[in-house]
Amino acid sequence: MSLELHHCAVVADPGDLLLTRVYPAPFRPSRTPFQRDRERIVQARAFRRLAGKTQVFTSRASDHFRSRLTHTIEVAQIARAAAAALGLQEDLAETLALVHDIGHPPFGHAGERALDKCLKRHGRGFDHNIHALRIVDHFELRYAAHRGLNLTLGVREGIIKHSRDYSIEKHPDLTGLLLEQRPPLEAQLIDLADEIAYLTADLDDGVESGLLEIGHICEHVDIVARCYKTVEREHAGVDEKFLFNEALQLMQNVLTDDLIENTALNTHAIGAESLADIRRHPSRLALFSPEVEAQRLQEKQYLYDTLYTCRALEHEHDKAEEVVTALFDYWINDPEELPVNHFESVEKQGLARVVADYIAGMTDSFILLQYAQIKRAVRR
Repeated sequence: MSLELHHCAVVADPGDLLLTRVYPAPFRPSRTPFQRDRERIVQARAFRRLAGKTQVFTSRASDHFRSRLTHTIEVAQIARAAAAALGLQEDLAETLALVHDIGHPPFGHAGERALDKCLKRHGRGFDHNIHALRIVDHFELRYAAHRGLNLTLGVREGIIKHSRDYSIEKHPDLTGLLLEQRPPLEAQLIDLADEIAYLTADLDDGVESGLLEIGHICEHVDIVARCYKTVEREHAGVDEKFLFNEALQLMQNVLTDDLIENTALNTHAIGAESLADIRRHPSRLALFSPEVEAQRLQEKQYLYDTLYTCRALEHEHDKAEEVVTALFDYWINDPEELPVNHFESVEKQGLARVVADYIAGMTDSFILLQYAQIKRAVRR
């Protein structure tokens, strides 16, 4: 079976709908539109702030734990490799990987859950994909002629649709992002590249933290056990930690290769001959094989049972909820304490949304500083 899917790729020729921008942009012969989008994203302030946002460990007891930024770079590496192997539009895949986490608030998923709870009390909710689009469309201020980064439709569509589907009935604010169609394969790859990156990295960071043990992982996660046995045969007598590192690298390769091969298999199976065929198909085609999907789910459940919900991290999650909730309530009750540029948006956006936007943009260290300041102010 050929892995080549170039006939189903985003073509990115002049005149392609996916290359359109909200505002005109001059042609640059040295760079393609998706390359320009990639550079706009990595130069964005919100992208730089990912360095200060939690991936799993809030307390950052080690400088070696992943941040949102280092995780993002790992996802981009996998996504580009998969797109290249399939003959897809590599620049688009890489750009979507680089922007996929830009809408996350501080404190990882714990911070996102807390912010969502706060907004639900006001009849709203927090969705990091939608927030990411608002960042690139509105909050980033770099250009004299307009707000936002003025990204191509292809990137803006992928920001919203890379990990889930949205309906125009529930999200009329997303009109124009082709919600009635499946996303291109380049976008479909991103969510699974994300899975591959964090399944590998979280085991690594879990062992580094002392919360997980290599032997226990091998006893309960089949794919890791098989990879560990393979590298152990090749490197007899080597320290367990180095064998584990090799096993994780092998596991990442197994997952990536399966994603590439099964995406090609699924695409060939429906007889797809163009991007239009991908868009019309009733389900996504970028998937793991059933066998590997079962292994992925087993590992993901193991991480939830042993790492994400362990007592040490639950304490951090509780602290994250306390900080986010306290700050949200503080600015809801005293909105004039918001920075001027945020306070000026209250009439148009609504107070709850503005407060959430302000909090979502913070790094872990900045939100803790804000929390300490309001605690002092309240005590006075």
